[in-house]
Amino acid sequence: MKAGEATKKAPTIENEIKPELERAAKPEHQVESGQKVSLANILVATDFSAVSDRALDYALALARRYDSKIYLTHVITSDAYQIMAPEFAAETRESVRQAAEKGIAQILVSGRLRGVAHDVVLEEGALWPTIEGLLDKFNIDLIVLGTQGLGAVKKILIGSSAEQIFRQTKRPVMTVGPAMKEETLAEVDFKTILFATDFGVGAEREAAYAFSLAQEQGAKLILLHVIPYAEDYSEEGLSLKLKAVRNELKELVPAGSENWCEPEYRMLIGNPAEEILRLATENKADLIVMGAKKQKGLAGYVPHTKAYRVVSAAPCPVLTVRS
Repeated sequence: MKAGEATKKAPTIENEIKPELERAAKPEHQVESGQKVSLANILVATDFSAVSDRALDYALALARRYDSKIYLTHVITSDAYQIMAPEFAAETRESVRQAAEKGIAQILVSGRLRGVAHDVVLEEGALWPTIEGLLDKFNIDLIVLGTQGLGAVKKILIGSSAEQIFRQTKRPVMTVGPAMKEETLAEVDFKTILFATDFGVGAEREAAYAFSLAQEQGAKLILLHVIPYAEDYSEEGLSLKLKAVRNELKELVPAGSENWCEPEYRMLIGNPAEEILRLATENKADLIVMGAKKQKGLAGYVPHTKAYRVVSAAPCPVLTVRS
């Protein structure tokens, strides 16, 4: 090296993170203060299973609190009789429809919808396109449904109906999974809400739902980001990263919310799905709010996605908001 020539330092993790920390310290995007989420119209997709029944309980509890109208919906898909001979397919189609009508009738006769404005929607066709057509028709604000929590192989073969929906709709989707306790639900009481974010596209919109529901319910709110690869950082770099994450979490807090909320900030290291579930269990969360990345062609068929793993094993309902 020639005398007087400046020494060039190789780029380091610390050098890469410092600009990130500086950007996070200067908020560019804020969720508007007082932004409220409308829940005037709720679509409940049911397949008459036990988890669908629990999902309906949550939808009804929300409807009573928010004075919502329920659209109790069942879609008869053609998968079961597509490859049959026409004469047998017609017979099967009719028997499937009769079974669906009986399932709807049993819900109505039970009186569970008494006192709640509601309509019954019985449609036939492919699941997602049919649901999609109903969303604008009825001006739906929220979709509520149950999921069985399929294993990886079964999911690849037959797909997850819940994930087909929450990966493709811009409406928020509340999912009730098989890990939830069976209990009588008279009203929605979200005492603790966990909002997990990866700061991706749409994080501000996801936060708006978390804060709106927390304010409405007077709930404790925990904001979480999970750093998945700690081994990528030096000790100093990880310290800087954690500070940057905390600042990014603070960016998502709506202006003026300090009057009613003191959110708790959590920065964890590990597998995102596992850490979200662990923190939800430890804090006895009543609701998890998280984003779901857009997916079309294979929506519902890709195994081991973070959102689906959380939805399938969560001890409470999960509200997914698609980016």
